[in-house]
Parts: sequence; C-alpha cells; structure tokens
Amino acid sequence: EEIYDKMACWCETNDKEKTKSIADAEAKIEDLTTKIEELTALSARLNTEIKNLESEVAKNQEALDKATAIREKQLAEFNAEEKDLLESISALKAAITVLSKHQGGAFLQLPQSHILSVAATIQHEMSSHSD
Repeated sequence: EEIYDKMACWCETNDKEKTKSIADAEAKIEDLTTKIEELTALSARLNTEIKNLESEVAKNQEALDKATAIREKQLAEFNAEEKDLLESISALKAAITVLSKHQGGAFLQLPQSHILSVAATIQHEMSSHSD
C-alpha cells in the first residue's frame, strides 16, 4: 500500500506537470504560429516595397542618364561657343592693334557715331552667339 501511495502521488504529480507542460507548449505553438503569420505578412509587404523601390530606382537612374546626356550636350555647345567667342575677341584685338598701327592713334579720335556703330555691331554679334 505504501508503494501504491507513492506511485499514485508520483502519477498525480507527474500528470499535473505533464498537463501543464502540454498546455504551455500548446500556448507557445499558438504564439509562434501567430508570430509566423505576422512575419509572413511583413515579409510579403516588404518584398512588395522592395520591388516598388527597385522600379523607382530604375526610373530615377534613367532620368539621371537622360539629364547627364543633356548636360554633356550643353557643355559641348558651351565649349564650342566659348571657343568661337574667344577667337572673335582675339580677332578684334588683332584688328584694333593693326588699325591703331595704321591709324596712329587716330582710331580713338573717330567720331562718336562710328564708335557707337562698332559697339552696336559687337553687341549684335555677342547677342547672336548667346542663343
């Protein structure tokens, strides 16, 4: 009878512990299942965001490439125009030097209307090259 009582006590204690362990494990399984569902939804949302951002990055890269091409074209046009204007300025300086040698300083004594005419011509040339 003593052994039976010990065995019964052990069974009751063991049964209570096992029942509690099973309940705890089932609750843990339920919590983990919920967590898996939440993380699966989060993963799907983040994958969608990644695809959208990759698309946006591709569009931005394309826009950047277009802008870079336009800027390079503008730079080439500017450099060509600048070279042309510098050559014009050099030619004008050379012309002034030659004229001042032949005119002996009289070039500066031209009537103001002639000087204004030359200035207007130079201004016209500069404005026509500014486009």
